Amino acid sequence: MGAMNGFFSGTRLIVVKVGSSLLVDGASGTLRRDWLASLCADVAALRRQGAKVILVSSGSIALGRNLLKLPKGVLKLEESQAAAAAGQVRLAQAYSDILAGEDLVAAQILLTLGDTEERHRYLNARATLNTLLDLGAVPVINENDTVATAEIRFGDNDRLGARVASMMGADKLVLLSDVDGLYTANPSRDPNATHIPDVPAITAEIEAMGGGSISGLGRGGMTSKLIAAKIATGAGCDVIIAKGESLHPVSAIANGGRHTIFRASLSPTLARKRWIAGGLKPEGVLVIDEGAVKALSEGRSLLPAGIRQVDGRFERGDTVLVKDRQGREIARGLTAYNASDAERIAGKRTVEIEAILGYRGRDEMIHRDDLAMTEKP
Repeated sequence: MGAMNGFFSGTRLIVVKVGSSLLVDGASGTLRRDWLASLCADVAALRRQGAKVILVSSGSIALGRNLLKLPKGVLKLEESQAAAAAGQVRLAQAYSDILAGEDLVAAQILLTLGDTEERHRYLNARATLNTLLDLGAVPVINENDTVATAEIRFGDNDRLGARVASMMGADKLVLLSDVDGLYTANPSRDPNATHIPDVPAITAEIEAMGGGSISGLGRGGMTSKLIAAKIATGAGCDVIIAKGESLHPVSAIANGGRHTIFRASLSPTLARKRWIAGGLKPEGVLVIDEGAVKALSEGRSLLPAGIRQVDGRFERGDTVLVKDRQGREIARGLTAYNASDAERIAGKRTVEIEAILGYRGRDEMIHRDDLAMTEKP
């Protein structure tokens, strides 16, 4: 098992979300180690096929409450956080050991909502994840339950998976759960409910099938999966909902297992460029020389050497306009430096940055992945 058919071929990056009920046995509160080993075998098969993989995993609280012998029923916030702290160690160790058996390195990342919403933290998280992927590691992400309060939590890992897929420009988000996809109605209540294998767009009719409006306030169940699907497909990522209890759950999808696929209408790159170009308020202006204009038109990043003027007060991760010396807007992008540091390194070579600022920052003022051309020069 663990063999992949052509379903995922050509996919660059896959995010797989794993729910607590799949990882942890409900009766004993212990890890389903055989199941996790089969998932890791699937990850290795995807990697052999050329795809990078990020895992978004629940399970720390479910494992930790058993380790700490906490009572059944609803836990207080501080008890949940204590359980997460104890369980996270056990969970990370299991991922590390089992992935090592597949000759893969596991890397643990704990995120809060702010890490994907505040742009300077978002840039840091994305840069770290990209570096790990480039180095061949498998990032295992969980919500940082030990510090997240009720007000700042994602609320469920379906949405955390969608935020990560959006942030990373993933091609596919796989939500492994206890259901095998979307039905016309709740199949446990309506015997005439039929399975929908393919959803080209999330319409009001589709939302109604999930149990009503997806305002962002729903928790769990199909509602949260539709919210996740809306976030991810809007970022150019296809979303697959499939039943995950059986062994080798991802290869089961590739080999014809029942699922629902929600299709993105545009590529991750185009979706990201549109978001940068139209969805964010610019906080400053960078005026660039003719050489930099040419470099941007050829799809390259904006380096400090090409910057002739810095205007505005902006922080790292803010959107800035990029203009030529005639004042024409050429592009918009997310800056890797705040305004004061940008002024100090404007016109300077990349190798000089550390000596000027006293720290080793990014080589680029705006990386090409964070830049959208708004006018052809």
